[in-house]
This record gives sequence, structure tokens and C-alpha cells, in this order.
Amino acid sequence: MINWQWHTFEELGTHTLYEVLALRQRVFVLEQQCLYPDLDGYDQQAMHLLGWRSVDGQRQLAAYLRCLAPGAKYTEMSLGRVLTAPEARAGGAGKQLLAEGIARAEAQHPGHAIRIGAQHYLERFYQSFGFVTVSAPYDEDGIAHIDMLRPASSEAAV
Repeated sequence: MINWQWHTFEELGTHTLYEVLALRQRVFVLEQQCLYPDLDGYDQQAMHLLGWRSVDGQRQLAAYLRCLAPGAKYTEMSLGRVLTAPEARAGGAGKQLLAEGIARAEAQHPGHAIRIGAQHYLERFYQSFGFVTVSAPYDEDGIAHIDMLRPASSEAAV
């Protein structure tokens, strides 16, 4: 069972922020061997979705994404830094994360499309949530990516 929290940057607190940054580093920098500027100046204006689970009585961050308002980075609102902890992937945490993230983002910014810069190999995963590919594959930090949009009126099956 995953417990979801939706926070502004200021609401995260230092301990939670540390856990978020540690998991982002673990997945994007160490696991994917991608050297890139994770601290890009967008976290302070984003909403942060955190998925916590209990393992042996300890609270662990299992899933995370951030949501940027329309106009912050793109014309549309955007979801980014979408990740699940390696140990949480087999249980469907990624699907839960994206479904929860879309619902929270649409409640926060109703009537707006959602843009993502997705890793190319996850194209079908995002398509299952109503995202449509809008770019050719491109290299971002050594990993093939594509831009995808989820129209505001989409009634995607999740």
C-alpha cells in the first residue's frame, strides 16, 4: 500500500527533501549512469508527489514525480522526474504514481494539457495513460527521449 503526499517545495521539509534528492540521484545518476544537472531551478516552483510505503516498519520513498504549472517550463503543465525506487517496481508503483500524478495535476491545473519528456522505451507505458508522441526521438543526457502530450480533455484509461 502506498501513502501519497502532494507538497509544495516549502512543505517538503529538509528530511523529506533529502530523501527525494537521494532517490533521484540513485535512479537517474547511479542506476541510469546519467550525469546531468538534476538541481535545475524548477523544484522550488513545483508540486511534488511522493509515494511512501512501509517496509519492515520503516517508511521508504517508493515513488516520486514533480508537476510544473502551465508556463513554468512549457506552455502546458508538465510532469517530470517521474521515478519509482527499484525495489518498488514489481508491484505496480509506477502505474499508481502516474495515475495519482495525473489526477493531482489536473485538479491543480484544470483544463490544461500535460507535457512530458519521456524516455523512449517507456512510450507505450505513457500512451496507456492517454499521452501522444509529438516529437521524434532525441538524445537527452545520453538517453533516447520523446516529447509526449496528454490533451486536457483526454479520458485516458488507467
